[in-house]
Amino acid sequence: MAGRKSEYRIVGQALASLGIVVAVADYRILPQARFPDFLEDGAKAFAALKGMAKQYGGDPERIFVMGHSAGAYIAAMLALDPRWLRAEGLDLSALKGAIGIASSYGAFAAGAAPGRVFAGRAPEDFRPVLRIDGKRPPMLLLSGGADFVASIESARAIAARLRALESPVEEIVYPGVGHMGIIASLSPRYRRGARVREDIVRFVSLY
Repeated sequence: MAGRKSEYRIVGQALASLGIVVAVADYRILPQARFPDFLEDGAKAFAALKGMAKQYGGDPERIFVMGHSAGAYIAAMLALDPRWLRAEGLDLSALKGAIGIASSYGAFAAGAAPGRVFAGRAPEDFRPVLRIDGKRPPMLLLSGGADFVASIESARAIAARLRALESPVEEIVYPGVGHMGIIASLSPRYRRGARVREDIVRFVSLY
């Protein structure tokens, strides 16, 4: 419903300072956008990055997607539902892994604001956990133990489904960390709150 990529400069700074090339993309939001506009935007951004990665010192064969909150939903859908990358002439093998930070991944209470985004759609169409029908790219799911916006249960459901299909997945819950605190911990000022940066870098280094 709100936000722009300039607000996530701390993500680029936190990871680039440790040698990871980072690109932060915008996507369409409410009220102009509805499902699947933002997924199409995410897939187009991924395809564009794959084409220009070498230009910035990146490896087009080792691209991860990551997002926070609604962005984590987009990252998860790109990694778990092949429809979106397929529309750009790519398949899931183009994606090295995915990192989701503090999201409900399409699950929400009846009447909640996100319902407007998915109006008229069946859950089987937009919930990533219901789009997993085989092995998927490695995934890291990060949640705050004091997050009252996103659902830790949704992340756990995705992890359980991935494990059942023998896909690599890791879950981490940071005690006492809230919805914005988990992403703010990438900033030097709040880095002691959670080891989010270290866990992301460790996960990326595995693959």
